[in-house]
Amino acid sequence: MKRRVFVGGALAGLAVHPAPAAGIQPGGIPMRVFGKTGAKLTVIGQAGGRFPLITREEARAIVRRAYDLGINYFDNAAGYWNGQSEEVYGDVLPPFRKQVFITTKSTKRTRKEAEDELHASLRRLKTDHVDLWQIHAVSEMDEVQQIFARGGAIEAFEAAKKAGKCRFLGFTGHKDPYVHLAMLKAYDKYDTILMPLHAADPSYLSFEKLVLPVAVQRGLGIQGMKSTANAKLLSVLSARECLSYVLSLPIHCLAIGCTTIGQLEDDVRIAQQFKSLGATELAALRDRAARMKGPLTEDWKRNVESASLGRPYEYAGG
Repeated sequence: MKRRVFVGGALAGLAVHPAPAAGIQPGGIPMRVFGKTGAKLTVIGQAGGRFPLITREEARAIVRRAYDLGINYFDNAAGYWNGQSEEVYGDVLPPFRKQVFITTKSTKRTRKEAEDELHASLRRLKTDHVDLWQIHAVSEMDEVQQIFARGGAIEAFEAAKKAGKCRFLGFTGHKDPYVHLAMLKAYDKYDTILMPLHAADPSYLSFEKLVLPVAVQRGLGIQGMKSTANAKLLSVLSARECLSYVLSLPIHCLAIGCTTIGQLEDDVRIAQQFKSLGATELAALRDRAARMKGPLTEDWKRNVESASLGRPYEYAGG
């Protein structure tokens, strides 16, 4: 679903995101130290996952505008647009390589496949290393076993870090917080973690409640995503409220999937003006978002409410 896709439809008359303002100034985006990595990142970063919704020319323009506005965190994955999203970064970012923090990800679960995918990513990105390479979209317990089995993907990630092909390693996922916890239990050398965080998350199979405290305790660099729940929360909250909620959590950066210059500039403006919300304000946003909870909104999460299950969801992991 396109980010904020329905804003121009039924909600066109509502103030769901900031009114356009001329002459947005570059810079002024708050920065945070990315956990144990020590890297200093802007609190919002451009993500490449939605580039298939636009043309390559439009995608390149967004990436360049993001850099010009002061964003230094650029998220990507080998699987985005069958590698074309990485090619867009490779078209734009090489002249600024030392000024930007580039991430990519692999869904491959064996060492050989993951190594091959990293080499392809580096070619497309036109760089000899990424700042962060992540085990991508871990969704099931058997994947955890595959990753850490003999010849599993973790061997490729450790070897890449040792060889300087990635500075840091981490993992991502959005289906089940208990799988995130299993990944954390299986390995103590991650540098970072990426998870979905938004105001409705605490009401259903919550990453904020279950995973975020563990990540904070371990000093990981913490990335958030899906701050508007793929635009679905914009029926009850404004874009400013959605972003402010997540940025008020103990995270370091938030990946935003902009598909227009206007969206990008709106988000930069929100970040520039960001003031951390207090506990009462956060609770109020959670209350307003709670009616959107569950798998119909968060369709990337495991559906534990399906009548076919016949019983409440129980964690089956170790």
